Amino acid sequence: MFSSKDSAMMTLVWVTLIFLLHQGDTLDQVTTVQLGEPVTLTCVLPPGDLSSKIQWYKQRAGETLKLIATLRQTTQPQYGQGFNASRLEVKDNKNISSLTIFRTIPEDEGMYHCAVMEWNVNTWSATYLLLKGNTHRNITVRQWPTVLDPVRAGDPVTLNCSVLSDSDNKMCPGDLNVLWFRGQNSHPNIIYVDGKNQTECKKQSDTQKSCVHRFSKKVSSSDAGTYYCAVVTCGTILFGDGTQLQIETSICSLMASIVIFLLCAVFVLIVTAVLTYSIRKNSSKHCKATVLQKKCSDQKRQKNKDTSMFSAVVFTMMKADRGKIEDVKAVEKQIYMAKAFGLD
Repeated sequence: MFSSKDSAMMTLVWVTLIFLLHQGDTLDQVTTVQLGEPVTLTCVLPPGDLSSKIQWYKQRAGETLKLIATLRQTTQPQYGQGFNASRLEVKDNKNISSLTIFRTIPEDEGMYHCAVMEWNVNTWSATYLLLKGNTHRNITVRQWPTVLDPVRAGDPVTLNCSVLSDSDNKMCPGDLNVLWFRGQNSHPNIIYVDGKNQTECKKQSDTQKSCVHRFSKKVSSSDAGTYYCAVVTCGTILFGDGTQLQIETSICSLMASIVIFLLCAVFVLIVTAVLTYSIRKNSSKHCKATVLQKKCSDQKRQKNKDTSMFSAVVFTMMKADRGKIEDVKAVEKQIYMAKAFGLD
């Protein structure tokens, strides 16, 4: 058995899924037929794999999955508890598995899941069966206003959901639950569950009562969207038409946005200027270092050139001096020989 907390959690998950179907935001679909008429639901199978196991499940609001039937593509279906071949038929035809209900009754309304189980992957698909003329859910849901005047952030707003139902429904005992959704960017958010709901009920007649459920809150700038009330009862869910909420941008908010934009622009300019100055400064230092290095190199080459020229001059002078010394020695030699032979 499940606790009330577990049941409430399953209801939330189930309602969220139905809300997605209601909005047309998933690949699942809603099949609508007249109460008492036959209906066939289909499920696509993987091609060529005869080993796949196919299981059909049924689920109503607040309830767990109930196995309808299990079959393989080469065997006869095996029906689960509470389901038999006298009311329905499960079969496969090539790449399509089908579930046929011969004559629909009010309890048939709900979500039907098809699970294709292969050795390495499981594939699920779902179809919601909606029955027209279902007296078990003789309930009318009306939501107003459909469009709220634009409000500013911080202002309070009130959403209204009117539910007209049988005052004493013996076929579906228990109170109904009302949830509120915000639909935005194809992703619904549960914003409120029963507990703080402001509800006023009164009898319209001996057999009907009318209840108005109100949801109030102070809005913020991120609360724009379309709000829906969802009524959960008798294993089914009914949605209101939605109320569109628009958040008005105030002058103060606009001015604040402009100021923030300008501050960001100034900050970007300052950062750009600092980076430009830093790059130019580094580039200037690099150029100066290059010029100084070139100047030092030129001076070194000039010094080496001057040294080479000085060495050549010294060598030439030493060579000239050597010639002069040799001439003096020759004259001295001639004088010496003249004196030796008596030739003064």
